[in-house]
Amino acid sequence: MTAEPPLTDGELTLRLSQQDEQVVTFSASGSLGTVEVRRTAPGAGLLSWALDGGPEVAQRAVRLVTEYAFSELGLERLQIEVDPELRASARVAIRSGYRREGVLRGGVLVDGERRDVAVYGMRSDDPRPDTLLGWTSLMDSTLPKKRVIAHVVVRDTSGRLLLCQVSYKKDLELPGGVVEPDEDPATGASREMEEELGVALPLLGVLAIDWLPRWEGWGDAIEILYDGGVHDPSLLDSLSPDGFEILGLSWHAPDALDGLVSPLNARRLPQVLKEPSMLHNLRDGAPIRPAGD
Repeated sequence: MTAEPPLTDGELTLRLSQQDEQVVTFSASGSLGTVEVRRTAPGAGLLSWALDGGPEVAQRAVRLVTEYAFSELGLERLQIEVDPELRASARVAIRSGYRREGVLRGGVLVDGERRDVAVYGMRSDDPRPDTLLGWTSLMDSTLPKKRVIAHVVVRDTSGRLLLCQVSYKKDLELPGGVVEPDEDPATGASREMEEELGVALPLLGVLAIDWLPRWEGWGDAIEILYDGGVHDPSLLDSLSPDGFEILGLSWHAPDALDGLVSPLNARRLPQVLKEPSMLHNLRDGAPIRPAGD
């Protein structure tokens, strides 16, 4: 093995101690431990470390070896895998420039127990964490991402509500659905109406903003109820359900929704429609009262 110049960062020095076709290992000065890069596929590798000295030492070592792997080993992607409960290791990965990419549920077997694995990745052309784009991209990969749902409340001149018979559950549902990435909620509501009903009715404003807790496998979400206006009952004849997700459409009185819609809609829609001129701030379908009320 040809001697390689050491990698240095201040008082930290890493020396190449082992190299073959699959594994490259650096040893840290002062017997602090090692950093290893294991090739896992053409152009890709898995980086790991076993170091004393705390997170700061680990971060400096990981950054040094990462740049070496990209520049000298010719790798295009590196990956770090950590137990999600080891938050210090996760911070080292993030602060070294690795973006959180997901969790492999039950990805490893430890002492006979299936454990999750959090995956952090970096490409050679990713912006580094000491740049604005690099830092914001890292933060975006770790911060919570809530679903946004945009539904449309459409009424007729008798005060009845337009509801959809959907193919995937028994409850009747409002037109609308999940907002796509890089799509504003109003555009999402209009797109969903176009897809489901064959027409995008004008949105006249927002009736309610509701926070939905976790439910039946869904994560929590923000739901916006848009006002789709008041129309002649004959509107129904001009709508074209897609026949796949939406099987039918019908008008229903707000005070007769029990058993037809979800418990959430059964409790919130009557109160929203009782005062459609105000913006309703809701938590799981119930009004959020100011402190002290």
